[in-house]
Amino acid sequence: MTDLDQLTQSLARNLKRWRTERGYTLDALAARAGVSRGMIIQIEQARTNPSVGTTVKIADALGVSITTLLDYEQGPQVRIVAPENAVRMWSTDAGSHTSLLVGAEAPGPFELWDWRLMPGDASSSDPHPPGTFELLHVRAGTLTLVVDGVEHTVTEGASATFEAKVPHGYRNDGTEPVEMTMSVTIPLAR
Repeated sequence: MTDLDQLTQSLARNLKRWRTERGYTLDALAARAGVSRGMIIQIEQARTNPSVGTTVKIADALGVSITTLLDYEQGPQVRIVAPENAVRMWSTDAGSHTSLLVGAEAPGPFELWDWRLMPGDASSSDPHPPGTFELLHVRAGTLTLVVDGVEHTVTEGASATFEAKVPHGYRNDGTEPVEMTMSVTIPLAR
């Protein structure tokens, strides 16, 4: 396979993948990109090698870089983050802390957090953009989750999810440390 053939195949595969992940129909992507529906079909079927200008328009409409759209990689990409490379984001003198474990950009930012809240400690958060969701799982202790001023008790082994577009926070009213894992998904900026 020539370099051009490989590029055409990669573009076809990646265009279809990103269009599907974004939930765009052929017509919707064509309108967003200012490219004909027929051209998108030809690209997805690897029947044409579009101009750089057309490729840039499509990448912009999908909200990805041209590098991402032309990526040659065949399989899923894996990124391992060693424990010592987790980013400590918040801590208190009592020993509470959060660490950002790993994140991704598909289809928007997606993060995985490790939390430890010592007895009596709390952390509050301003509202996030609409469409932002937090999912959490309490591994140890009892968490008091406060969402828009309403308290919710999340016991060891329980999980919770909520749209984080309102003020929210986490509190440990107990006598044992709270250990939890939380993921946050944030919508793409439009």
